[in-house]
Amino acid sequence: MQTNSGDRWREELAEWAIPQSILDQAPENPWIHPPVMFQIPAKISDSISHLRAREVVPTGGTVLDIGCGGGFAAFALAPPATRVIGVDHQIEMLEMFSENARSRGISSEVFEGFWPAIADHIPVADVAVAHHVVYNVPDIENFLIAMSNHASKRVVLELPQRHPLSDASSLWKHFWNLDRPSEPTSTDLLNVLNELGYMAHIELWEGAMRSEINIEQSAHFSRIRLCLPEDREPEVLEFLKTQPTVDTRSLATIWWDIY
Repeated sequence: MQTNSGDRWREELAEWAIPQSILDQAPENPWIHPPVMFQIPAKISDSISHLRAREVVPTGGTVLDIGCGGGFAAFALAPPATRVIGVDHQIEMLEMFSENARSRGISSEVFEGFWPAIADHIPVADVAVAHHVVYNVPDIENFLIAMSNHASKRVVLELPQRHPLSDASSLWKHFWNLDRPSEPTSTDLLNVLNELGYMAHIELWEGAMRSEINIEQSAHFSRIRLCLPEDREPEVLEFLKTQPTVDTRSLATIWWDIY
């Protein structure tokens, strides 16, 4: 199913494509998701997203985590949940998710692949969650519909209010003189849900910045994302040292109930 808002979402996401002339110079794939960035702490701090999901998870309930990474969204809900289902296209993430479940004494099941392509093989859960995933999804309507079809009580999404790569705009301008877009936004996603007929709610809030462990790692991953060779990494590090420290980020929680 396609909507007018969904078409706008796809068009705005397409503007984030790296120009081919820059991609041709990339020594490595710039679209990286390093597993170290997705490991979860022993104690997960509460958030609006966790609260909105937990308030409808029954004792002994099940959580479906799409784009699960290490399971930050799922394990914040256990308890009351006692079973978690992780979906991710990177096997390293699923291995991390399974190990985190074992260490917490929680029953888990994992599925490798892209959502919603593998949705028919995934069981229905009480709550379906997806944190920091939707800006990677052009086919947003089918993604959201499949999530709704796999939750019996509620769907909860967490995302930055603006595209997460907006934080790197100054890097692209400095190293490539490339102006990056600023759309789509969390409000654009809410518009898609409204056109699909879901009675979705949005809550805007400020959360702690999650990032690489240290500035050297940040420079390393930034250099790869910028399609720069390894010998330019010191330049990236020096540029990052000149940038102001940001401790918080503007986030949105979007949720709707299943009737």
